[in-house]
Amino acid sequence: MWTRHLFGTDLYHLISAFVIYSILGWFVESVYMSLCNRKITNRGFVAGPFCPIYGFGAVVGYMVLHPLAGNLLQLYICGSVIATFFELLTAKLMQKLFGEVWWDYNDKPFNYKGIICMESTLAWGLYAIIIVRFLNERVMGFVDFYSRKVGEDLIRLIFLVLFVDFALHLMKALNVDFREYREKAVDRYHNFRTRW
Repeated sequence: MWTRHLFGTDLYHLISAFVIYSILGWFVESVYMSLCNRKITNRGFVAGPFCPIYGFGAVVGYMVLHPLAGNLLQLYICGSVIATFFELLTAKLMQKLFGEVWWDYNDKPFNYKGIICMESTLAWGLYAIIIVRFLNERVMGFVDFYSRKVGEDLIRLIFLVLFVDFALHLMKALNVDFREYREKAVDRYHNFRTRW
């Protein structure tokens, strides 16, 4: 599985980059929002430092936009438009699934229904340039810094923790009474652990 290629890059590097960008995106947005709110703010859906929307956006954005690396203006414009469209689609999906969007641009000038705004659109173009021209090469270099075995094991562990974290937060967001499932989950965990 890890060696299968997509857009000229193997899945191991794509998944590793997704994880790194998800963590970097969470960090940048949480720091920015903590400064704006003047208090520590976790901008992720889960408790851990992970925003998959940034990982997905950065990896797919790089794959789509890297042919434009030689033309900064085209890269900036396409990056701005594609990321804004992605943000709009994500907001519409969140509205359907959860009945709300987890960001609000209503106080920003030139916003559309509080889900996209000119400020973010301009920032997305800058992020596209940073990722395509500078950051992705360093992220891939970091992925190659440690052994493939360590990287694969780390990815598996991160996804296991994320799955549990996401499931718990999704249950909370959907108002599922999590106490009734807790005892069953603890029993299953103990059964699983005794087998290993």
